[in-house]
Amino acid sequence: MALLLLTHQSAQAQQPIEVALAGLAYSGSESTIKARFPYSQQYDENLRTSGDPMHQHLSRALKGSPADHIKIVDQIDELKGRDQVLALALVIGSETVSKEQFGQLHKLMVLIRGQTMFFDFKSMNVVRAYPISFAYIDLFDHAPTETEIQARVKMVYEGANGKPGLIARFSNAVARASIPAQVSRYLQITNGQVKPEALESLPNYIKSEPGAAETWAADLVSEAISTRAGIPLVPYAKGYAIGNVMSLRVSDGAVYQLKLPKPDYEINVEFSGFKKVKFSEVEGGATSFIYGAYSNIRIVEPLGNVTYLDTNLKNGETRVIPASQKYVDDFPHFYDALNLTFVKLATLIDGKSDDKWIKSAASAKGIDQQISQTRELFRICK
Repeated sequence: MALLLLTHQSAQAQQPIEVALAGLAYSGSESTIKARFPYSQQYDENLRTSGDPMHQHLSRALKGSPADHIKIVDQIDELKGRDQVLALALVIGSETVSKEQFGQLHKLMVLIRGQTMFFDFKSMNVVRAYPISFAYIDLFDHAPTETEIQARVKMVYEGANGKPGLIARFSNAVARASIPAQVSRYLQITNGQVKPEALESLPNYIKSEPGAAETWAADLVSEAISTRAGIPLVPYAKGYAIGNVMSLRVSDGAVYQLKLPKPDYEINVEFSGFKKVKFSEVEGGATSFIYGAYSNIRIVEPLGNVTYLDTNLKNGETRVIPASQKYVDDFPHFYDALNLTFVKLATLIDGKSDDKWIKSAASAKGIDQQISQTRELFRICK
């Protein structure tokens, strides 16, 4: 009898969690959505007009990479009457379309950031969130038209050059997501700072608006940590959440007010500066440069005033610039150096790489112990 009971409990424990697909959503005040996400909304409208709306794209992507522990249902109505109704949305948080001219060249950059977000539809609490993004850069010999821009936005959502777009990254995050049976510990980047000397090297689309650079810093580190260490993070709240309540509008018109959990652990990041150093002359007249990025990260438990990680970091990446290349945009190389700083750090903390890099990259004494205790912290946040 006891054996039968245990078998029944084990079968129940292995049952996949049913999650309703809410679809595409936009964060922030409803009155600002049209101005903040014009190209994403146009892409969504084009899909709807073609008879293949975004909800169906997301549903197909989820079915194409199914998770054994999660069962997706297409409508929230299918789960009504339950004590808890988990819903899932691709939440777009920022849309950047930047156009710059350098001599005869026109550079177009499309960057869209979002969250793979699980929330309790009854209590309106965010349960899990995994940051995702995709950027597409193109060069033209003319000013890009609206049609050409919209075509690149489509690539950002659907993928380009063999790389998965936002829709595929959304479904991949769902496949890797963990939905805890009990309330877990929450981790959030609460402060992102960019020093003036670092700000000088950033393009206008990042530094033109108040708070944009800080949000960019927080998003970059959030995604690197979440993607490489496999942990959810409470979305960075400054700019779109008031009183820890996040406004969300689903593409079918429904508006939700979601409550963000208070983080148990806080991450503070600071981007200190960038440096470009000539390294060597390469065969054929090309020149090799080292692009360096300098930053600081601090992870603390504010309630107990416990510090897990506190160190300056530096990372350099070598790039070869052909002699024939008349115009060099340094920012993508600085970005790689900066982004790889936190990709390498998160990979190390997750135990997927050795500690050779951190020995030269970190300034803190006792960095091995800090990495070890941060690894344990990440484990309990998964």
